[in-house]
Amino acid sequence: MDELRVLWMALAAYVVAGSAGIVGVLLKKRPERSVLGLMLLGVLLHTASIALRWERLGHGPYVTMFEILSSNIWSMMVAFTLAYWRVPQIRPSAAVVMPILFLVMGWMLMTSSVEGHLPPTYHTTWLYIHIGFGKVFFGAVLVALGISGVILLRGTAYGAGRFERLPPDANLSELAFRCMAIGFVFETLMLIAGAIWAQDAWGRYWAWDPLETWAFLTWLVLAGSLHARFTYKLSPRAGALLVATVFVVAFLTFFGVPFISKTPHQGAV
Repeated sequence: MDELRVLWMALAAYVVAGSAGIVGVLLKKRPERSVLGLMLLGVLLHTASIALRWERLGHGPYVTMFEILSSNIWSMMVAFTLAYWRVPQIRPSAAVVMPILFLVMGWMLMTSSVEGHLPPTYHTTWLYIHIGFGKVFFGAVLVALGISGVILLRGTAYGAGRFERLPPDANLSELAFRCMAIGFVFETLMLIAGAIWAQDAWGRYWAWDPLETWAFLTWLVLAGSLHARFTYKLSPRAGALLVATVFVVAFLTFFGVPFISKTPHQGAV
């Protein structure tokens, strides 16, 4: 079956799952098994689509903007599906997470799916390690954002009665920052692996190109948020705002810089 057709099927499963999760929060229903099943179906179909394209082109989904968006949607869905399955208390956070994923899906649908040229510098194992660490980092921050979004919404008239069965804000805040700590570890590993890749590919560990600079800025913001969380007695809402700030910077790093750069990784060719 054509990889794009399988991808559209995966996106349809994601949209139905996300819509059901959002409607469930709005109507105070609990379609959680259906949502989990649809998300898992979408991930499996998306995995098959990526594998089919990888087999056809001979390289992974990291060359064109379409491939980068597709692989990031996949990794974000894997991270959130795992969290949704393993931590039932945070399942209503789908109402926060899924609209973000819908935005990236819409962006991908407006991007050309034509294959691109694989630069010689991408023929290295360190590329896979670097990308893998980055995806774990962003997935952890996405889960933290979903939890933090619940904290922020629960303080409004809109969300006061819709998230009442979730744990107290203090418990949610602790869980969100555990996810942030996981993200910090993996972003640190991502930067180290990226520097080794850069040395292997271009003969230098660091050159302050736009993506390197923004990745380091994200690391500083994330480190600062963890420092503030453990040094000062922040309220759950203040902690949630810190998580949201980190996510915005990380989102710009993952999706803003590659979009405005001449290549997915400035200086890659």
